[in-house]
Amino acid sequence: MSPDQPFDDGVAARAVIAADGTLTEWSEGAHRLLGHPAAEVLGRPAAELLADGAAAPPVPADSRWNGTLTLRHRDGHTVSVWVLAHRRPPDGPEAAEWLAVSPPKAPDGELPDDPLVRAALTQSPCATMIFDEELRLRGVNDAMADLLGLPADRLRGLRPTDVGSRPQNTELEENLRRVLSTGRRQDMQTYMKASGESRGAHAWLARLAPLTDDSGRVRGVCVTAHDFTEQYRSRERLQLVNEASVRIGTTLDVTRTAQELADVCVPALADFVSVDLLDVQEHGGESAGPPAPPVSLRRAAHQSVNSGSPEAVAKPGQVDVYPENSPQAASLILGHAVVASGADGGDLAKWLAWDPVRFRRVREYGIHSTMSVPLQARGSTLGVAVFTRFRRPEPFTADDVLLAEEVTARAAVCIDNARRYSRERETTLTLQRSLLPRTLPRTAAVEAASRYLPATRSGVGGDWFDVIPLSGMRVAMVVGDVVGHGIQASATMGRLRTAVRTLADIDLAPDELLTHLDDLVVRLSQESGVDAGTGEVGATCLYAVYDPVSRRCTLARAGHPQPLLVPPDGPARQLDLPSGPPLGVGGLPFESAEVELREGSVLAFHTDGLLASRERDVDASHRTLREALSAPSDSLDEICDRVLHALLPPSGSADDVALLLARTRGLPSSQVATWDIPADPALVAPIRKQVVDQLDQWGLTEATFTAELVVSELVTNAIRYGAAPIRLRLIHDGSTLICEVSDTSHTAPHLRRAKTWDEGGRGLLLVAQLTQRWGSRHTAEGKTIWAELALLDEV
Repeated sequence: MSPDQPFDDGVAARAVIAADGTLTEWSEGAHRLLGHPAAEVLGRPAAELLADGAAAPPVPADSRWNGTLTLRHRDGHTVSVWVLAHRRPPDGPEAAEWLAVSPPKAPDGELPDDPLVRAALTQSPCATMIFDEELRLRGVNDAMADLLGLPADRLRGLRPTDVGSRPQNTELEENLRRVLSTGRRQDMQTYMKASGESRGAHAWLARLAPLTDDSGRVRGVCVTAHDFTEQYRSRERLQLVNEASVRIGTTLDVTRTAQELADVCVPALADFVSVDLLDVQEHGGESAGPPAPPVSLRRAAHQSVNSGSPEAVAKPGQVDVYPENSPQAASLILGHAVVASGADGGDLAKWLAWDPVRFRRVREYGIHSTMSVPLQARGSTLGVAVFTRFRRPEPFTADDVLLAEEVTARAAVCIDNARRYSRERETTLTLQRSLLPRTLPRTAAVEAASRYLPATRSGVGGDWFDVIPLSGMRVAMVVGDVVGHGIQASATMGRLRTAVRTLADIDLAPDELLTHLDDLVVRLSQESGVDAGTGEVGATCLYAVYDPVSRRCTLARAGHPQPLLVPPDGPARQLDLPSGPPLGVGGLPFESAEVELREGSVLAFHTDGLLASRERDVDASHRTLREALSAPSDSLDEICDRVLHALLPPSGSADDVALLLARTRGLPSSQVATWDIPADPALVAPIRKQVVDQLDQWGLTEATFTAELVVSELVTNAIRYGAAPIRLRLIHDGSTLICEVSDTSHTAPHLRRAKTWDEGGRGLLLVAQLTQRWGSRHTAEGKTIWAELALLDEV
């Protein structure tokens, strides 16, 4: 034995006792202490080592016990030793075992004058302990002994894992070895309740510093423990506030935002958090001041350290009424946080006297402290967040209140943003639905189906579609997309849709219609710049006109995605149309293209939101769209649903989506009759006779009288005021008979009211009275005057 190593001749006696009381490990120090070699005692009951008549140690209530035991030496004499025993967690499915240690004695039972220990203990200002090169405890000061809850003179010669079985003891041993091997300082942080403390857990900073001799050799390690609970909690609060700013408000969904608030605060601030919001319908959407009790609150979200939140009395979506003496109502009325604690006779018991169910739940889970914090934003009261503790022993402090108010204030702004967005979105959706066609008209030219899906995240946009019946059994189809989102985009969409219908009513060619629409968007952009300082209004549009008689379709586009054509017997393909500029650019021309369509062909028009995807590139989206359209189906609605299912995620599209499908129909030549008419008024009567004969062939004798009058008037006007050549055409389907008279004059007639003694001027008035619609359209050769007669079903 040397002065520097007073424990060289004696090591700590260690024994491990299994759950059944048998010895499973026996150290050399135990052999020296009691004289029994390991082979004699392993597998035997540890109680056999007790001296005759010696009392067995009591079963400890916790995981550690220490005291003096009288043991029997191998040669028969008794040995009185101080023993420290602590329960070690099992490595596998076995039950926990006990480690019993007895520290070695220094020579003559006294600690020598150790300069290393004396220097460290006198220089350390806080709880300190000294370890030698073998990780044996050489000494502790009184402050450290108090923290460990053990006598200082009983700890010498023990290692950290001999003193306790916590993970922190193993970590301390690892750090001690690191300091001894590297000679560098090491810091270790932990949050725990020290054995000698009666109060709750604290944050500890252990600083490990090497102790060297005069030659610079590391001979030991000095460990000092510092209580930095306040700094630790301040750091936790800052981390919670930072985490709240990142995790709360990731979406514009009220329920999701409330859930994010609860998730962030459990378990960092409380063991259970509930978020209850004022019922929007009951309070008209806003609550400028504190609500009057009793208060109706709807559970928006809750979270707990226990799976399934069994502490919750209300379920998400459930409405509860809280009286004035409840913590929820009190905090809303007062406008600040209300803290209640003490379930038995304390403030919490008084608060919960109004609700026996909640009081039983408090008793069942040991809830000892609650904190109700109102959710307020922009002068409005939105609801209340209730924080509850039952696993954490400490009640809420003033710092906890400040932290909760900071986090809930951030969450309240996010919830208010979500509510405002929801209200604006609902308003925009209502406006959008009112501006879009409720149903598509039934026409003889096409069978049509459509879908419109608003964006799920970016807000409702200005996508629109329409099917417009035109004269001569023709039909116009339009799809457009206004730049931007929100009410402004929907309002602009409504103006453009109205303009398209007006321009379509005068039968403009697709390229001419887009030119007029472009002028309108330019004017809207100028008006927007004056009013809002933005000057940014734009749109894309695709306009097509299909004639079932000629079975030709004329299309023009203004910056819009290309349409697709699905022939009756082939796969879908993209139509190659001239690429016109978007609406609002101004001054650039638009071009039309004409395609011939077989009966049963499907035209597919869509907005760009259908193809936008984060998972696929544009080419892959085009392929998926063609495949979905090419699959055979007799139902256009089924095709629409298949397209949306193939291209859009289950959560919805990030942009608005408009889809319009039209299956073309051809009008048989047997339902069309055409006559070229010489410019001779004397020939009007023979023409009427030919019309009557044609109607008789078609079985439309009930329309003969009206058709004669209309044809006579229109042909007479063309001969009198028009220019040759003149052509008469009759078209009919199951419900309508159309009379058309065309000539090469560009002068259009107009309806006027004749005076009493006028000899003329009553023809068009008569036509207007006898038909369901009439009008004129300009053509490349001149004009066409048309009139539609409704066919009555024969009884």
